[in-house]
Amino acid sequence: MVTIFWLAISYLLGALPFGLLISKTCCDIDPREQGSGNIGATNVGRLCGTKYGALTLALDMLKGFVPVLLATSFSDSLFFLTLVATATVCGHMFSVFLHGKGGKGVATWVGAFAAISLSGTILCGLAFLAALYFYNFVSLASLVMVAFMPVILLFQGMWGAIPMALVLMALIFWKHSENIQRLMAGEEHPWKKPE
Repeated sequence: MVTIFWLAISYLLGALPFGLLISKTCCDIDPREQGSGNIGATNVGRLCGTKYGALTLALDMLKGFVPVLLATSFSDSLFFLTLVATATVCGHMFSVFLHGKGGKGVATWVGAFAAISLSGTILCGLAFLAALYFYNFVSLASLVMVAFMPVILLFQGMWGAIPMALVLMALIFWKHSENIQRLMAGEEHPWKKPE
């Protein structure tokens, strides 16, 4: 019962649409109707400005981090902790407050895995930054980052965390299917416009 209760709480916390709340409150814009149509930090930043994008990023990461961190106080099972991470990220992706719609889950994923393997998440973050620097696409860098995590967990010997890390990787890739199509067609929006 504790497991089911905690997974439900984690999902509900993950479902809080901070990007939508921030953009509608602070700049009277619905990010679902402009830009990429996503409620995540990248689109909020493009539509409302860097500070609001950064605030969205911080809150989306925090809602992934807090449930997993608190879960460590009553369980040290890596599989359970990654179940909590999955519930939180799925809450963001398929929010009950947005009729089953939501963001792409990357920032919440970062926060959740930071509570499971901080060193692994830092290494994934470095992979993100390298991919962003060389290719200039946030979507591609995000996919590189989440694909690195199962490999890093393998090398860290954190076997119990690998199954759900693979599930989340697949979900995030699926949520980025349109980005992948645009990348393949050469139509994806770059992070920084060429000078």
